[in-house]
Amino acid sequence: MNSETYLDFCFVREHVGEFSNLIDQLLTDLFKGMRVNWYLDEKVTEGADVVVAEIKGMTRFQSEEEVIEHIETHAQVDFWSYLQGYKMFVYPNGKGCGSSCAGH
Repeated sequence: MNSETYLDFCFVREHVGEFSNLIDQLLTDLFKGMRVNWYLDEKVTEGADVVVAEIKGMTRFQSEEEVIEHIETHAQVDFWSYLQGYKMFVYPNGKGCGSSCAGH
C-alpha cells in the first residue's frame, strides 16, 4: 500500500553558502528509490544558512512513526547536525486531502 506523504524539514548551519546543494544530496541519499519530490528554499539570516525542504510523494510508509524510523536508520550524521525542526503527515492508502479539499 502506498501513502501520500508530506514532510517539511528545517535545516540550519553557520553561513558558508551553497547549503541547498548539500541538503539536496542528503535528501537524495535518504529517499533513494522512493517516489518523492522536494522543493528547497534557501535563505541567509543572522549569519546562518537556512534551508526549508518541502517533500511530497507516494511512499510505503503507513505512519509518521515509520518515517521517523526510516530517517533514524538511514540519515547521515550531517542530516541530524543540521536538522532544527520538522513536520510530517502520512495519509495511508492515498486517503489524504486530495481533490476533496479543492475550494475549501
